[in-house]
Amino acid sequence: MEILLWLVPAAVVTVVTMLWVAWWGREGRGEVDRETAARRLGEALEREHRKRPGYAVERRTPDRSTGVALRPSRLRPTVLPPLSAPEQPVEAPAEAPVADDGRRAS
Repeated sequence: MEILLWLVPAAVVTVVTMLWVAWWGREGRGEVDRETAARRLGEALEREHRKRPGYAVERRTPDRSTGVALRPSRLRPTVLPPLSAPEQPVEAPAEAPVADDGRRAS
């Protein structure tokens, strides 16, 4: 029991703080006069009620569940026809000239 005595000061401070905040916040919390309350109530009742609140983005159509997790692709892949062989043989590029000191000239 003696080992828990160090908790007593913290508990006392906590309880005193809770009581002070409860007393300090009790007066005037959100109170308005009757005319203001009646005006606010009348404005709220006169507003049109929507069936659903508006959203910035349209609802997505639900994907059909197949039991397999697939990422839906928006674009279909395009199949290209095979490339035909070139008519003329491709010539090899000419070798760059070599300078006197053995380096290639650029």
